Amino acid sequence: MAIYTHQSLYEFAKSVFIKMGCSDADALTASDTLLSADLRGVDSHGVARLSGYVRLWEKGRINTSPNIRIVHESPSTAVVDGDAGLGLVVAPFAMQVAIDKANQAGTGWVAVKNSNHYGIAGYHAMKALAHDMIGISMTNASPLVAPTFSKERLLGTNPIAVAIPANEEPPYVGDFASTTAANGKLEILQRKGEEAPEGWIQDAEGNVTTNAYGVKEGGALRPLGGDRSNGSHKGYILGSMVDIFSAVLSGANYGPWAPPFVSFMDPVSDPVGDGLGHFFGAMRVDAFRPADEFKGHMDKWIRRFRNSEPVNIEQPVLIPGDPERAMEKERTTNGIPLLDAVENDLLSLAKRFDVTLKK
Repeated sequence: MAIYTHQSLYEFAKSVFIKMGCSDADALTASDTLLSADLRGVDSHGVARLSGYVRLWEKGRINTSPNIRIVHESPSTAVVDGDAGLGLVVAPFAMQVAIDKANQAGTGWVAVKNSNHYGIAGYHAMKALAHDMIGISMTNASPLVAPTFSKERLLGTNPIAVAIPANEEPPYVGDFASTTAANGKLEILQRKGEEAPEGWIQDAEGNVTTNAYGVKEGGALRPLGGDRSNGSHKGYILGSMVDIFSAVLSGANYGPWAPPFVSFMDPVSDPVGDGLGHFFGAMRVDAFRPADEFKGHMDKWIRRFRNSEPVNIEQPVLIPGDPERAMEKERTTNGIPLLDAVENDLLSLAKRFDVTLKK
C-alpha cells in the first residue's frame, strides 16, 4: 500500500480533469470535492472513482463544458439543470444556490437534474456551516438496491447528509447511505479479495450471499437493516424518499431509470427524465432562533452524548462526524494510503493522459 500526500493527489486529479476538457475552475472544484472523500476516510468515493468519471466521459455521458443554470425558481426554491456536467461541479453550484436563497428567505431548497455522481454527500452539506446554516444533501444513484421483499434492483444507495453548526464543539455531520453498505465498499472488498459481511448483498434469487461480486453477478445490495426483521423496510423508505426528492421532484431519472455510474451496467433505453438527480437544503439558524443561542445548545447536546457511559471503556461514544474528523487530521499530516489496485489504476490514467503522479 502506497502513501500519497493530499496535495499530490489533488494536483493529479486536477490535471486529469483538465485533460478531459474541464476549465481550470471546474477542475479545481472537482478535485477538491473528490479528494475531500479521501481525506475523510471515505476511500470508496475518492480518487478510486477517478477512472469511473473518465469512463463516463469517454462514453459521452459527461459534458466537461456544461452550462449549469437555474431553470425554475421561487424566492426559496430552485431547480438546477446540470447540463450533464460532472456532479462534482454541479453539486457545489447548486448548494451555493441553496445558501444564497437561505440568506434571503431563511431557507433555500434546490433540486437538481441532468447531473452525474457527486462524490460524498457530506462535502456539500458542510458548505452551509460557514454561514451559520444547517446543510442538507442527498442524491439518487446507480440502481443496485432491491427493495425489501424484491429481487429487482430498483434504487441506488441514495445517501443523506446533514451538517449542523456548533460553537466551541466541532459540527455535527451525519453522512450515510440508505443501504447496509455503499457499493464502493464492495469494490474495496473486491480489490482486497475479501468476502462481504452477511446482510450486505443478496444473490439473483434474493438469497443472502457473502460473495463480494454478488451484485455484478445479478444480485443486489440490500437496504439499511439487511432484512425485514432487522428493519430493512426502514432503509427502503429512506432510499425511496431520497429518490423522490432528488429525481421525481427535479425531473431527473428515478428508480431503475437512474443512469448508472458502475461499469457493469448501461443506461436504460427509455429514460424518464434528465440524468441523475440531487437535492440540497440550507437553513439559516437565525431564522429559527438566535444562532449563538442555538450553537451553545448544540455544544451542550454534543458534550452530553459524548460523555455518556460507554459499554466498553476503550470505545467512547461518538457523535456523527467524529471518525471523519480524526481521519482528516491524520491523513492531512501523514498522507493518504492507496490500495495497490487503486494506485495501478491511477498510474494507467497518468500514462494515458501524459500526467505525473507524484508521491
